[in-house]
Amino acid sequence: MGKRVLRTRLCDLLGIEYPILSAGMGPTLIGEPNGAPVELVVAVSEAGGLGVLGGAGFNLEELRSAIREIQSLTDKPFGVDLLLPKNLPDGAGMTGEVPLVRILGSLPAPYVEWYEKVRESLGLPESDLTVRSDTVTMHADEAIKICIEERVPLFCAGLGDPGFMVKDAHAVGMKVLGVVGNAKNAGRVAASGVDFVVAQGHEGGGHTGRVGTMALLPQAIDAAAPVPVIAAGGIGDGRGLAASLAMGCIGVWVGTRFLASKEGGAMDLCKQRILESTDEGTRVSTLYTGKTSRVNTCKFHEIWDGSGLPALPFPVQVVLASALIRGFVQAGKDEYVAGFAGQISGLIKEIKPARDILLEMVEEAADILSRKLKEDVVVQ
Repeated sequence: MGKRVLRTRLCDLLGIEYPILSAGMGPTLIGEPNGAPVELVVAVSEAGGLGVLGGAGFNLEELRSAIREIQSLTDKPFGVDLLLPKNLPDGAGMTGEVPLVRILGSLPAPYVEWYEKVRESLGLPESDLTVRSDTVTMHADEAIKICIEERVPLFCAGLGDPGFMVKDAHAVGMKVLGVVGNAKNAGRVAASGVDFVVAQGHEGGGHTGRVGTMALLPQAIDAAAPVPVIAAGGIGDGRGLAASLAMGCIGVWVGTRFLASKEGGAMDLCKQRILESTDEGTRVSTLYTGKTSRVNTCKFHEIWDGSGLPALPFPVQVVLASALIRGFVQAGKDEYVAGFAGQISGLIKEIKPARDILLEMVEEAADILSRKLKEDVVVQ
């Protein structure tokens, strides 16, 4: 059998072979490698999909360097994903690298007391992490400027509405994508001028909404029309790809399955959590970032739930969570450590090269759409 052909309008619009994008996953905690590093981006793009760099963990200089490294390794289209939160804490007086413990000390007293109580009761070391003042999340406008200057083919806003930068992006040939979790935001982001809307269902890992993928997709398609929609949330094999295309999406945005690849940037422990998971092995919590996000369950959730504290605003909650996760890792308390992952985790049983994952998805989807449906479904 020759090479499979599976093309949609997305392939023509982005200049790719298959309608599969790897999600632009950032790190679970400060100091951890991005979930979607350069290696994963290149592997997915070289295999015929479109790899997306998770930019949230970089500072500005590192972002430009990573983009240029991708450009040196592949001539295929790729994307960069950044977070565009509405509100950020005042960073006045913060320059260079700031020890995380200094920021922790400035948190409201109940949070500092809880942090110290957990650290002492579990015998955790003091956090040795630092926070950079020039991160792309704290300086989103400058990060966007870098993407435009480097002529990144696709800009992805994993959080927030990127409509304000569409005109400048289009001026250099860049396309723009926004990720949403409900039909209302699908319509709003589409109206802002983006080229694509990613509609992510509640099943998805990382930041996620409240509506299931099957219910969300048709409503998001209607709300965003005529802007095309890409499906996300609970898609990890060719069956999910075929179903998404059948519902009217022009492609898929895949996170957890590529996170659990050889090139995926998550800690080995977090990859192992995915392999050990079931379909009920994840939960949604504000623990990690202050915003609702889906992660594999672990004992960290139990002690956070027992605190009775509401989550701090994003990204301040990231500081609190990162300090403790770093301590858990250093102390070898693996039962308290897990990372972002979707409900599709229960389907994943093996860490494979990203290329193999993508091509297997294509083969399975092509077989369903070209043969299996005709054999199993009678239409008159």
